[in-house]
Amino acid sequence: MSQILTVENLYKHFPIAGSAKVVQAINNVSFSIHPGETLGLVGESGSGKTTVGRIIVGLIEASAGNIRFDPQRREGSRQGSTTGKIQLVFQEPNESLDPRMKIGTTIAEPLQALKVELSERLRRIREAIGLVRLDPALLDAYPTELSAGQQQRVGIARAMITHPELVVLDEPTSALDPTARAEIIDLLKRIQAERNTAYLFISHDLSTVRFISHRVAVMYLGMIVEQGDAETLFNRPHHPYSSGLLSSVLLPHPDLAMESSVSLKGEIPSPINLPQGCFLASRCPFVINRCRATMPPAESVGPGHLVHCYRHEEVAGATPASATFASFAAEAERILARPREQPARFIPSRTEVHHYVRTA
Repeated sequence: MSQILTVENLYKHFPIAGSAKVVQAINNVSFSIHPGETLGLVGESGSGKTTVGRIIVGLIEASAGNIRFDPQRREGSRQGSTTGKIQLVFQEPNESLDPRMKIGTTIAEPLQALKVELSERLRRIREAIGLVRLDPALLDAYPTELSAGQQQRVGIARAMITHPELVVLDEPTSALDPTARAEIIDLLKRIQAERNTAYLFISHDLSTVRFISHRVAVMYLGMIVEQGDAETLFNRPHHPYSSGLLSSVLLPHPDLAMESSVSLKGEIPSPINLPQGCFLASRCPFVINRCRATMPPAESVGPGHLVHCYRHEEVAGATPASATFASFAAEAERILARPREQPARFIPSRTEVHHYVRTA
């Protein structure tokens, strides 16, 4: 299967005012995404996840590296031919919606850049609000009149109205309550199944990432230290940081816990003065002199499974193979699949939609 997005050797450095030093936010990041696939990008706050997403959609420029999209090549700048094909759903739905703009106008806004005719715009709005199961009566409302879950549905509708091939989801459920979170994840999976849309799912919520992702990439200090199939990586991580990150998760079930003997201690190095060797060397219980001297290269430990660690075999051996997250995902799937009243797909009339967007 061809790749819809390929990121190669991506770097992003932010200058510091009054200093020659820079914040090394992204360091040699490489990954790819296939059509209809979800790549989960995980890591602690400040690891560079959101910066990667913003570079991909063209909100900020990369310092170095290549981005290929279906299959056109672009370096740092967004080409007109990709407009509408890559979309972004923001973390805070309330902050991403203009409080002075009605919902109908907000959803239709991306179509202006595509110079879509009014008749087609009306059809797309009907399609988008039906896709996210949003009550058409809300098209005349303002963002402050909606719940957080409804606001995020608006954000998703706004992203999907251009029929994108790739959507970057930046912490799309972190501001939601558990019920709304489950509904949004269920919605995203259904949309992907219907449209074969690819997702880059950025989150620190590992249980959600395991539930929605096909593959996972783990970031630490702007670098992907491990990436591979979601089930394989969650069951037996090969990098000390991945193992420590997974073991810190508290799943909402008393019988589910991730067993690991890997404990990370100490301070995280500054992204202004990164270590010469492995960035985790000062905190890693498996560290050897070689780790402090040189950065471990990417090594394949299985089909599509890459890890930057000289002692990945010992790390994998120290973490018992576990199906904890798979069990949690199965339980979540069972709960979401319970028979319940499903709202009908809302398809307002052309006249109704035209009333809300005639000034868009």
